[in-house]
Amino acid sequence: MRKLFGTDGVRGVANIYPMTSEIAMQIGRAIAFIVKNNAKGHQIVIGKDTRLSGYMIENALAAGICSMGVNVQILGPLPTPGIAFITTSMRADAGVVISASHNPFQDNGIKIFSSDGFKLPDEVEADIEDLIFSQKMAALRPVADEVGKASRIDDARGRYIVFLKNTFPKQYTLDDFHIVLDCAHGATYKVAPFVFTELGAKVTTIGVDPNGKNINHECGALHPEVMAEKVKQLGADIGLALDGDGDRLIVCDEHGAIVDGDHIMAICARDLMSRRKLKKKTLVATVMSNMGLEKAMQEMNGHLVRTQVGDRYVVEMMRAKGYNFGGEQSGHLVFLDHNTTGDGILAGLQLLAIMIKKKKPLSELATIMSSYPQVLENVRMSTRIAPEQIPGFPEALKKAEEKLGDRGRLLVRPSGTEPVIRVMAEGEDKQEITTIALELCDIIRRADRI
Repeated sequence: MRKLFGTDGVRGVANIYPMTSEIAMQIGRAIAFIVKNNAKGHQIVIGKDTRLSGYMIENALAAGICSMGVNVQILGPLPTPGIAFITTSMRADAGVVISASHNPFQDNGIKIFSSDGFKLPDEVEADIEDLIFSQKMAALRPVADEVGKASRIDDARGRYIVFLKNTFPKQYTLDDFHIVLDCAHGATYKVAPFVFTELGAKVTTIGVDPNGKNINHECGALHPEVMAEKVKQLGADIGLALDGDGDRLIVCDEHGAIVDGDHIMAICARDLMSRRKLKKKTLVATVMSNMGLEKAMQEMNGHLVRTQVGDRYVVEMMRAKGYNFGGEQSGHLVFLDHNTTGDGILAGLQLLAIMIKKKKPLSELATIMSSYPQVLENVRMSTRIAPEQIPGFPEALKKAEEKLGDRGRLLVRPSGTEPVIRVMAEGEDKQEITTIALELCDIIRRADRI
């Protein structure tokens, strides 16, 4: 059983176990211990989003790393994909991200990139947990000139902005675009506006005034309706909504209609296919992606491969099988030819480049796929429990799946970060799948009250 790490690093309410400064310092010590055994440079970069608790976690991590004789480079607020980029470009031994992504401000998290810019595999995270709870590091205390030092990189944002602009075709500009850009009061607030403005776009910004407590609050990729309404008010060409750490993107077309990650993947996959750049003609998505995406890929003579939920598993599949594009319905879009993780700004640039090349508005491009009705219900539990352990639930799920047959599908999974069970139903008849989803949720709730 994992003690600290979930599907995307360590996450929880800041200053409550496991997201305490004490655990953060121990994580820093463990990362540094592994780095010293496997590398020569002994340098780790740390970046964060705009949460108030980021200062506390940042200092604790830095203290732990330095206490093991490894140097720290502090980046300050920077999107998660920007930290992955800096990690590789600086040839650092690891990169640490302090962020709870799309969660509210009171939460925080720690996720780690290895020297190649990819998230740590499960076995390395297990090694970190073992080092922390086994007390193997307790007696290891470098002294005198063997202690590490911390420095700050002041131009990290500028480096990342240049990298992003270089992913956009040099023959294009954004001179004819009016973009509504929602940065969710998060890590992209000093990066994204510069990228799109410097490429020529007229940019109207939302969510660029972080105060440590408003990250993701009624804005960003979690609330794209705010961006969509602004697009309609201003008659803009497109809306781009990022989440708190900048690794996911949700967009809206010129009419304010929301376009999710599945549609963006379909648009970008077709473009890559047309240029013979989609490796093995295969798109990687998760079990949450709509059946309509699978149908769209079939119609363009491509393939869809599914993984479990989590962008890290999408990336692991891509690396293992030699694919180069994948993502999630929630807006994580991974262009491995450009970066090692989901990147909302980069994805927005790729989408805009397709609009320019095709000379078509997003509303027309988005017709590439039609989504089947999909219902997602979240049941909060008093304690964590696996769905298959709930009395009567496996039998009810099997019966519901038999009823749907090939007209739909069901997905039930526990959250990796909180005591929540998610029930997803998808099919041709929205009323039918809604009824099925609610019936399954009732069984879960009744079990939690027993």
